[in-house]
Amino acid sequence: MQTQQTIASPQGQRVPPRMAPGAYRTFAFAAPLETHFRRATCAEVACPAYLHGWRLRVQGLEPADVHTAKNCGRKFVEQRVSPTETWLVFEAGQPCFQASRHRIRIQEVPELFVVRGGDWRARIGDPYRHANADDWVDDFANHQDKIAREIEKG
Repeated sequence: MQTQQTIASPQGQRVPPRMAPGAYRTFAFAAPLETHFRRATCAEVACPAYLHGWRLRVQGLEPADVHTAKNCGRKFVEQRVSPTETWLVFEAGQPCFQASRHRIRIQEVPELFVVRGGDWRARIGDPYRHANADDWVDDFANHQDKIAREIEKG
């Protein structure tokens, strides 16, 4: 059995292309973080730390991080498990330490449906943005049909 050779790309291993980048079209849809998401609260994203509380093991943390955790304004109990192990136990219902990273999808903003010339090696020309998913799917299907017809010709 012969194995398919692959080459490295920024996205991982790929099958080597048989043609130049300009012979390909790339169909993509996206919902970029900057335009399609907004900051969210722990409650909005059902953050497990917010819902159930969380713990931090003091040992292994930098002294500055321990100081920040103890003086952040959140309610906690210091729990000494042994002479060499202490935990800060934070109660549920308060923002976690990752709260500033929580995001939620803005449902009113539709995805971007894009077609561009080229492939992962090179982008050729300006991308074309379809108005909606149906148009993008139709374009993709027509392109696939064109490829199938060319293969049939030989």
